[in-house]
Amino acid sequence: MKRTATLAVLALLLGLLTAVPARADLQHPRQAFLRNSIAGLFLHWGERTSPQHTSCSAWEADVTNGGWSASYWVNEAKKLHAQYIVLATFHSRLGYARPYPSEIPGSCRTTRDFLGELIDAADAQGLKVINYMTDDPQWHNEGLSSGDWLNSSAFSSYVGHSVDLTTRDGFGEFSYLQFFEQMKRYPKLAGFWIDNDNAYWERNDLYAKIYQQRPDMTISNNNEDTPIMDMISNEQKTGMTPSYDYPQAIYTALPRLIEADFKLPTGGPWWYGGSDQAVDRKLTLGRLITNAGSSVKALMAETAMVNGRFPAQQADFNNFANTYLSAIWESLGGTEGGGYMFGGLKPGFWNNGAHGVTTVAKNDPDRHYVHVLTPPSGSTLSLRDNGYRITSVTNLRTGAPVTFTQSGGTLTLSGIGSWDTYDTVFKVISSGRQGIYTGVTLSASSSTSGHGASAAGDGDYLTYWDSNAAEPARLTFDLGSAKRIQYLAVNQREDSTVYPSSGSARISDYQVHVSDDGSNWGSAVKTGTVPNARGVQFIDLSAVTARYVRLSKTGHHGVARWRVDEAWVGGQYAGGSAPSGTRYEAENATISQGVAESNHAGYSGTGFVNGDNVAGSYVEFSVNAPAAGTATIALRYANGTSTNRPSAIAVNGGAAQTRDYAGTGDWTTWTTDTFTVPLNAGANTLRVTATTDGGNPNLDYIDVTTGGVS
Repeated sequence: MKRTATLAVLALLLGLLTAVPARADLQHPRQAFLRNSIAGLFLHWGERTSPQHTSCSAWEADVTNGGWSASYWVNEAKKLHAQYIVLATFHSRLGYARPYPSEIPGSCRTTRDFLGELIDAADAQGLKVINYMTDDPQWHNEGLSSGDWLNSSAFSSYVGHSVDLTTRDGFGEFSYLQFFEQMKRYPKLAGFWIDNDNAYWERNDLYAKIYQQRPDMTISNNNEDTPIMDMISNEQKTGMTPSYDYPQAIYTALPRLIEADFKLPTGGPWWYGGSDQAVDRKLTLGRLITNAGSSVKALMAETAMVNGRFPAQQADFNNFANTYLSAIWESLGGTEGGGYMFGGLKPGFWNNGAHGVTTVAKNDPDRHYVHVLTPPSGSTLSLRDNGYRITSVTNLRTGAPVTFTQSGGTLTLSGIGSWDTYDTVFKVISSGRQGIYTGVTLSASSSTSGHGASAAGDGDYLTYWDSNAAEPARLTFDLGSAKRIQYLAVNQREDSTVYPSSGSARISDYQVHVSDDGSNWGSAVKTGTVPNARGVQFIDLSAVTARYVRLSKTGHHGVARWRVDEAWVGGQYAGGSAPSGTRYEAENATISQGVAESNHAGYSGTGFVNGDNVAGSYVEFSVNAPAAGTATIALRYANGTSTNRPSAIAVNGGAAQTRDYAGTGDWTTWTTDTFTVPLNAGANTLRVTATTDGGNPNLDYIDVTTGGVS
């Protein structure tokens, strides 16, 4: 095609593409393959792959003559259980090579369509290919004794005006055109992996135009969280403890798509430098599994040689990983990271030096996996159960049952005779969360616009409460009536812990207060600190009974801002006995006809209910049960008349039982009637309805005792 015709086509194409909003959707159908992925294979491969070539045609000849095959890369990616491949051949420090017959001059372009072959081979095996694009010309002559990797003269002649490709803006124009060429040429190309940003691209609405022309394509950005892009990729950091716990260095919070890219060879550059570097199996598997346990995509870099083959030690690792990961893939594929916004057991530092992550199945929130990457010193593992009632634990590899107990919010596995070198995986089945109150109303002392306190209790991981940098910041829970309070749980946004001064926005120092009326709080029932750690943080209390509980952040890790995805109040620990005599005061219940009074002594709480003297008047209690079963109700009442006042007791609108409340002598003499009712797990209603014109007796409270759960 002649240059003028090419320019006309490009001008027409760009003219048809109008700008769309500057911020991409947080969730979009095009992102589905990335969200469903666990890992990718990152390939840096170009003219400077050892042995370095300065001639594009000579490099292409050696690639082909060496037996390069796209299917080899796809098969190696499958051994790593990767779902996509990122090809970094246009990398600035690899000679800006384009492994396909581009019509745009300016840098190395091959006659053979290596990129197209890879896309087709991957597609045939159910994998995706993402192409690497750089914006940076600063290494335009690195590694050359003379000359340049970039040809400004050829590109200037092509576009019809002078362009210096060694400048950021000139290179931006050069690379800009290639995005559109690749979108048109490769309908199966899944997206672009962009190494930082370019002002020329931004001025010309590149990203918006990509989404408009190819709504199926994703855009990822390296080390720069550009909001319009689908995913932010973070390069390997160091300084974490343990060393594989890379995700703690991530500075972008879920549910943003996040990727962590790291090298498998322990030394050398990101590309093949001529030596057969070792692969640290424990570090590599630890990073892969920890990323999966954090819903972070692991982009694993291997150093392909000129012929596409991997050095022996990397090839050996791939063969090992293929078998190793297959045995535990159930615990990684089709899961989300556990203990964060998707539910699941608590990850992180456990007992006796143990450390690991948890995962939870996407299609079954009661199927969990515990990955012990660093085992404890003994035969016992203890971790926070995060409110789940555990019904079984097995060793995933062997299927053998594992002895376990639950107490005080902790799941303890015992009698473990051996630990896997890299990852001991336990399959944990639960029957759901237990002892957590529903229907709780949250309020806060301060909030940013659009991020009110209710978002911390709505069960939606796309929303969160933001305290707006206030300190102290207070989050108040209204339970609706006086209830037993055993602990508070706070799931904060996933901010970095390694760089707290710039990223972490977590609570450190706290105070907990309780109140019967929401106005009088008294002294704190507990003060303390929580660690600068990811995952749900728990504050355990000596059980108290109150309607309101307030958590105040008086100190912070990193910055003063406090962002909370979800927070809840636990009335009891999962798997233990239910609290005896959980009290619900009548004055806090729903009163159909009547008033709350305090003119007769001897009552509990702040008063009692004096219902109207009519048939049908009622008091309805909201009762929470940790599990379905029979509960014992102790109803306290007073009847100062000589006439019986019968009441109908109905649970959840079902069939009623009649209780006959005789006179107690006077209105200050209180007595208790005990009976049983069936309760569902979670929220229930218990209505006490007058059946005669005399109305109900005066009602003080009900105590609810549910059966213990073993």
